[in-house]
Amino acid sequence: MTSPRPARTLEVRHLQIARAAFAALAAIMVTFSPDHSAVIGMSIFSGFAITTALAFFAAVWLVYPSGRRWPAMLLGTTALIAGMAGGLAPLRTIPGFFVTVIAWALISGVIELTAGWRELRHAPGRARREIAPGVVDAGPYAAPGPASEARDGVVIGVITVILGLALLVVPTQYALRYTVAEAHQSFTLTGIIIGVGLFGGYAVIVAVYLAIAGFSPRRPLPIETEAATASADQKDPA
Repeated sequence: MTSPRPARTLEVRHLQIARAAFAALAAIMVTFSPDHSAVIGMSIFSGFAITTALAFFAAVWLVYPSGRRWPAMLLGTTALIAGMAGGLAPLRTIPGFFVTVIAWALISGVIELTAGWRELRHAPGRARREIAPGVVDAGPYAAPGPASEARDGVVIGVITVILGLALLVVPTQYALRYTVAEAHQSFTLTGIIIGVGLFGGYAVIVAVYLAIAGFSPRRPLPIETEAATASADQKDPA
């Protein structure tokens, strides 16, 4: 018989709220910074990526059961590598910003999209049934997460991939000089300003979406899914 599953320290909603907070902070810094240079843009992205990576690594042990930890580990590793690269002075250039952010967006977006899509495809048929009261069918198994979590992963994955594709079409050497007659001033719109602005817009969308997802009420998991998850945890605590 399976013993009742102990309450986890954190839930998926806590990871989503943490990601939303870090994204909101990045969006605020981009919005209110008068300097959208490559140095400032990389600094903001680096802080966002590293803090997000730490949230994913914490979630590996505190949120997800055994068998469902690989997306968080991959996403955390990708974000940490990108964040550390963003802290290197030689990469705090216009090409360095675009290459780093595009690579991170495409890789992490595909990972999150793939993980969410797999959960959506297999969730209906993967829940274990009890073969007797309190007894769950044995064997290697990782219970699927809630469908809402999988959908959120798909949406964020798609948005992140779109960020990478949008940055790909921005000319890094673009420069447009224009004048605002009312202000009697001339300004120059450059490729890096557009790139940093796109990242700031992405951060706003992610912050709002994940905050709504994190604070939305959730349905409790079905009994058979909880029992299967507990069984998987007991078989492989790592």
